Amino acid sequence: MARTSQTETAVLGALSVMPMTGYALREAIREVLGHFWSESFGQIYPALAELEQGGHVRRAGSGRTGASTFAITPSGTARLKELLSDPIRQVPPRNGLMLRLFFGRQLGPQACRSLVLDAKAEAERQLAKFEAIRQEPPDEETAADRPYWQLTISAGEHSARAAIDWADEALAALDELERSGGAPRPAGERKTQ
Repeated sequence: MARTSQTETAVLGALSVMPMTGYALREAIREVLGHFWSESFGQIYPALAELEQGGHVRRAGSGRTGASTFAITPSGTARLKELLSDPIRQVPPRNGLMLRLFFGRQLGPQACRSLVLDAKAEAERQLAKFEAIRQEPPDEETAADRPYWQLTISAGEHSARAAIDWADEALAALDELERSGGAPRPAGERKTQ
């Protein structure tokens, strides 16, 4: 699925929950999908224009702020189902932390330790956020979507816990590296006694 198709999927999917302005759509994607998906205004507005031109969304008059509200149409719902049925194409990861750690010899153990501690703190913040979202009471408008949303929250919780566990192992390996002045034991390799 090309990036444009994925943007269409995110936009149509969000509008399938409720009609929104472009700004509200961007905020919904950032706030609700943000733990696994992001879109910029530069992606959303062209997608909305194309979807409107294709008859997949309709623009309703401006509200008090002068912004138009977009709503999904029946053809938009059909397009969304088509997009959701496409095979998933994995995008090669771009992880700045792993890039830095891979070349960590240039930074040294202390700088790498700082990077890992930051990553662990971020994972702990994300885990707390997911746990708070899980506890939010459902509203009537989104109750039917909530069981599916919980699946993504669960994935986020598992990823955050895994990141915390990895960080603890990486910190132990960096501590050993600093103590020994030599090569670290791989993070997943346990010391046998």
